[in-house]
Amino acid sequence: MSGHSKWATIKHKKGAADKKRGKLFAKLIRQVEVAARTGGGDPESNPTLRTMFQKARDASVPLDTIERAVKRGTGELEGVTYEEVAYEGYAPHGIALYVEALTDNRNRTGPEIRSIFSKQGGSMAEPGAVAWQFERKGIVVVPSSVSEDDVMLAALDAGAEDVSDNGEGWQVTCEPGLTFVVRQALEDAGIAVESSDLTMVPTTTVELDTVEAAASVLRIIDALEDHDDVGDVFANMDLPDEVLAQLED
Repeated sequence: MSGHSKWATIKHKKGAADKKRGKLFAKLIRQVEVAARTGGGDPESNPTLRTMFQKARDASVPLDTIERAVKRGTGELEGVTYEEVAYEGYAPHGIALYVEALTDNRNRTGPEIRSIFSKQGGSMAEPGAVAWQFERKGIVVVPSSVSEDDVMLAALDAGAEDVSDNGEGWQVTCEPGLTFVVRQALEDAGIAVESSDLTMVPTTTVELDTVEAAASVLRIIDALEDHDDVGDVFANMDLPDEVLAQLED
């Protein structure tokens, strides 16, 4: 199982166990808003908005709430203006972290993110220092109850690059702009889709072979994700199956 597959599984479980539902909704709405501001309010001509719209729906964000976010993004409704910003750095054990945030005040968010890195035993890095270790991809997750052949047939025909086992289901990887196309192809083939999203896939990974090492990295990731402005945190760590099992106990 690839390092990213394992990391995606951890992210999925962390999200499923997220008790801060209100905070999650707020972050998803902000992502929809920025996508609409950047590429327009029509999901048909704005693949990023279409993916963020579906991501919010998958998380049970009410449709009217999403539609208002789109209108704020296009200027039809008044609202706070958010901008996309990325922060890069290292967690303990040399794990590269790529942090995506949406903020209305860079002068506030930047120092706060730097403080989190420092308090959790990590360090901020200059822009570009770790970004080269990741690639932007689309991810569509399908239940393991579906046969791999069926998933591959529908997904690869739609332009997907890879189908892998993430431990709990099938993870389909594609170019970012094809995320919705691949999802639609799977659904048209009668295959249920659990979720779809845009992500940053590490091109190389660093294995952490102890629970203590993995826990120290997860602590800094949790702290970063708990920040109101942070949407996603991506890491290039790889966890052996035995470490994953102990973390889940």
